[in-house]
Amino acid sequence: MKRRDMLTRIGVLSLGMAMPGLSQGEILKKPYKIRFRTMETDILVVGGGTAGAIAAIQAGRAGQKVTLLECQSQLGGTTTTAGVAFPGIFHAWGKQVISGIGWEIVQEAVALNGDTLPDFSMPHGRQHWRHQIRLNGQLYSMLLEQKCIDAGVEIRYYETPTQITFRNDHWLVETVGKGIHVQIRCRQIIDCSGNAIAASIAGFDLIREKETQPGTLMFTLEGYDMEKLDLNLIRSAYNDAVSRGELVRSEFRGDIVALLKTKGDNIQHIKGADSTTSESHTQANIMGRTSLYKHLKFLKKLPGCENIRIADMRTEVGVRETYRIDGLYRVTREDYVTGRVFKDAVSYSYYPIDLHTEHGVTPRHLAEGVVATVPLRSLIPKNSKNFIVAGRCLSSDRLANSALRVQASCMGMGQAAAAATILANQQNISPGEVDMDDLRKLLEQHGGIVPKS
Repeated sequence: MKRRDMLTRIGVLSLGMAMPGLSQGEILKKPYKIRFRTMETDILVVGGGTAGAIAAIQAGRAGQKVTLLECQSQLGGTTTTAGVAFPGIFHAWGKQVISGIGWEIVQEAVALNGDTLPDFSMPHGRQHWRHQIRLNGQLYSMLLEQKCIDAGVEIRYYETPTQITFRNDHWLVETVGKGIHVQIRCRQIIDCSGNAIAASIAGFDLIREKETQPGTLMFTLEGYDMEKLDLNLIRSAYNDAVSRGELVRSEFRGDIVALLKTKGDNIQHIKGADSTTSESHTQANIMGRTSLYKHLKFLKKLPGCENIRIADMRTEVGVRETYRIDGLYRVTREDYVTGRVFKDAVSYSYYPIDLHTEHGVTPRHLAEGVVATVPLRSLIPKNSKNFIVAGRCLSSDRLANSALRVQASCMGMGQAAAAATILANQQNISPGEVDMDDLRKLLEQHGGIVPKS
């Protein structure tokens, strides 16, 4: 045997001895390698939360090729992943002010789960939550997903943008996900991330306050009878625990009895909760769960609470406030509370000024008959082209944003932003250049309610 043939044969034999024995049907996994691919779409929606899922469905139903990026595992955002499954408010002063795709899916979720809608003909007074709609969040998430699929939307979970550049009248968006790196070429972008992350990566200016509103981990407690608890004893033990530094008073608004009465729900406050980066979001989630853990251990030592337990807990802390774009127009508190109707108004918003602080929250309700509006200009970053946002990252001051950020308002914004983008894509212009009459007509064709100036 020749030396070269012999060495080759030895090499093959050595490789065979190093290979593991494979049973029938088993496949040997090659070493990890990130897969790269390119794709094209008409409209890219970044964020599949309250505004983003609605925007994607609207664009898809209008015949656009739509790609939806969502860094989590499901759609719905605040309503589903964060567990604030009581969207509102769709009605004001005896009439509906927000409808369209968001309202369609909310109604379907209520009917499919055998629930009932509130009586919107009854004024809510100072208790605005009477007009919020309790949903099965998991069912709502599934409905959003199916509506997207039916509209032809390509959903891409577990992906986030890392680079966004504008070139030759198109956006080039680099994304990373589990084992994949994608370059997406698109005509238009709708940023519904809540954090304005796409706007920031694209180079547009963002604004936020030094101190932001606290976040909330949604959960439900059970295993105790409120009627049998010694509330004076509980208050005294709680005050002692706070004095010793074992508990932080602001984390449950200083009211341990309210925590027990509500069984959790929307009462927690986590100072500085921020979802802007993976690091800050991780810290927010750890703080929320640590706070609950400490309070649960404290309560289990008290008479009547020995069997208290967690019946349900969301997977992440809900965040109320991060960054907002510096837009063509900034909606002010004065605009909001006076119900200013802008010439380019695309949707309504009806909710109290609702600023949460470490001391709690005292909603400031709108005067009778007042309904706020959202101008198209507040959804468009300055100096941008083929770019629009929807949801809580719109251009507004802090007090106006505390009301605009709620779900029904964000659904209306999401559908309006998509409608503007559809027309812009069809006419090869930017969303801020579309004809308002055409925009209103398209929204009304899809069930939207548009303010009239």
